[in-house]
Amino acid sequence: MARPSKAVSTSKGHRTKGEIEHREAAEKSLASGYALAERKSVQESPIAHAEFERVNKLLVAIGKNDALIEPIINRYCQMTAECADFEHKREMFSDNLEKLMDDEEMDSGQKFKLEAQMQRSILDVDKQIQAKRKMLFDIEKENCMTVAATLRAIPKAPASKDNPLLEALKNGTD
Repeated sequence: MARPSKAVSTSKGHRTKGEIEHREAAEKSLASGYALAERKSVQESPIAHAEFERVNKLLVAIGKNDALIEPIINRYCQMTAECADFEHKREMFSDNLEKLMDDEEMDSGQKFKLEAQMQRSILDVDKQIQAKRKMLFDIEKENCMTVAATLRAIPKAPASKDNPLLEALKNGTD
């Protein structure tokens, strides 16, 4: 599998000035020119807001905080907060289950039923957490691939104005 191209600012090597100028122009043409904006729902959630600030800071550092990926980043931050909420609920269910198991005054039949219900609830929350984590992972992969795809879309060299086949034919007839 071929490696994705690097941004002009990070690539080192044997590029001519013409190639560098061409790549810089191509990189600029793939950006909207607008910075990421945080959605109101993300601002209202402390966890989502903190995640947005963290991700946005990283995107600014690499010059990729473009509004084109704004929905993805906001969704990612909201889902991070939802995942944290599910993890908190799982801890709460686990704590309640431990308290139930320590309760010696409750009838054993009723205690067994409640214990089974709480364990099912914990498993249901675990399934939700795993589903959210998978979605987060998919967004993470897609976001990285989007950045890489953007860089791959940049031509490595300026388009040649002359057709090499025609040039060879012309030179062969001289």
